[in-house]
Amino acid sequence: PPGTGKTLLARAIAGEAGVKFFSISGSDFVEMFVGVGASRVRDMFVQAKENAPCIIFIDEIDAVGRQRGGAGMGAGNEEREQTLNQLLVEMDGFEGNEGVIVIAATNRSDVLDKALLRPGRFDRQVNVGLPDVRGREQILNVHIKKVPVAADVELKYIARGTPGFSGAELANVVNEAALFAARANKLEVSMGDLEKAKDKILMGAEKHTMVMSEDDKRMTAYHEAGHCIVGQMSPDHDPVYKVSIMPRGRALGITMFLPERDQYSASKRKLESQIAGLLGGRIAELMIYGGDRVTTGASNDIERATEMARNMVKRWGFSEKLGPMVYGEESGQAFMGYPGSQGSSVSSGVAHTIDEEVRAVIDRCYARAETILKDNIDILHKMSEALMKWETIDRLQIEDLMARKEPKPPQDNSGGFTGSSSTDSGLKQDNIKTQTPPISNTPAGQI
Repeated sequence: PPGTGKTLLARAIAGEAGVKFFSISGSDFVEMFVGVGASRVRDMFVQAKENAPCIIFIDEIDAVGRQRGGAGMGAGNEEREQTLNQLLVEMDGFEGNEGVIVIAATNRSDVLDKALLRPGRFDRQVNVGLPDVRGREQILNVHIKKVPVAADVELKYIARGTPGFSGAELANVVNEAALFAARANKLEVSMGDLEKAKDKILMGAEKHTMVMSEDDKRMTAYHEAGHCIVGQMSPDHDPVYKVSIMPRGRALGITMFLPERDQYSASKRKLESQIAGLLGGRIAELMIYGGDRVTTGASNDIERATEMARNMVKRWGFSEKLGPMVYGEESGQAFMGYPGSQGSSVSSGVAHTIDEEVRAVIDRCYARAETILKDNIDILHKMSEALMKWETIDRLQIEDLMARKEPKPPQDNSGGFTGSSSTDSGLKQDNIKTQTPPISNTPAGQI
């Protein structure tokens, strides 16, 4: 993924190796004039051989190293292919290049030409993925040295509350926190500043200028409370970290969940709990206001719930009727000779069965969420009242409400991190899609 430090790692290699280092971007080879790219590749390797031992680093190599296509792809593609062919020859051709090490970085290793990845060329691949909790804390410790911090700052809590953040995004958290402190005329960055910065990046900037009527705010409060209650009472669901009816970006409200540990897979029960949680907002609106006043606020929730249910049936083998098979898996996009989509690979009968199974998953989760909210209608009313009063409630207040206790006033942007702590997560945001599926096939960035 971008921002994980691939280029930074190359700089570190240059510093540690103690040899000359040549750096170039893949896009620097591409020109409108025929033969310029190949000529630049030759010149680069001539200089490298004269200065051997040395290291050549090519950043964003996918700009020049994409899969080659067939005839009729256009002159621009022919120029790019000539550049790629010259690079292949220089790396492992007839003439040797002893003492020259070639390193490259890309976010799209899946589109690189196979000849570029064969043994003798880029045969050693290093995945530079997103950091885990410990890695995030170490990265934050590096960036926090650039700003004065208050005594209450505990970076382990920020690390646990920044799921899926890259190194660049963690640096941005520290920068945003420093801006919050500067706007408040403070000399040090406090824990509250870091929490506000984290929330801004996770959920978007607050829109204080957006005026909502009391009726709209109350409906949003019931909607978000529905998400929260169903999520809290569903097995294996991630704990709720914060609920807010403060408009952010294009969203009128947000419910944010944070898992208790790093997660690398998801069970059927967890997925169904997430679907039930997504449907909780619409069900709460329906219960309180009736079918005639249900809004479009759940459109993104319904889209994501349907996508998750369809993946359970088609990709993850959670349908007993269809079994552990993949149905209608799409191929990669058609680009520069890379294989394109081949259309649906299932019959009309199987497609009908898939739709029935997806509907069964949605109906089952809907019934579960509806039962939870009907059994806890008093908590739904209390939570919506708390949201109307404070606009944002944190984990400690949510725990009080779920225990049918009177909630304490919200803490000063601490997110409830006072003793026990939450870790990695997904993000639930109405009307705007920001959460990736629990299981992703997206390739990690490589260097």
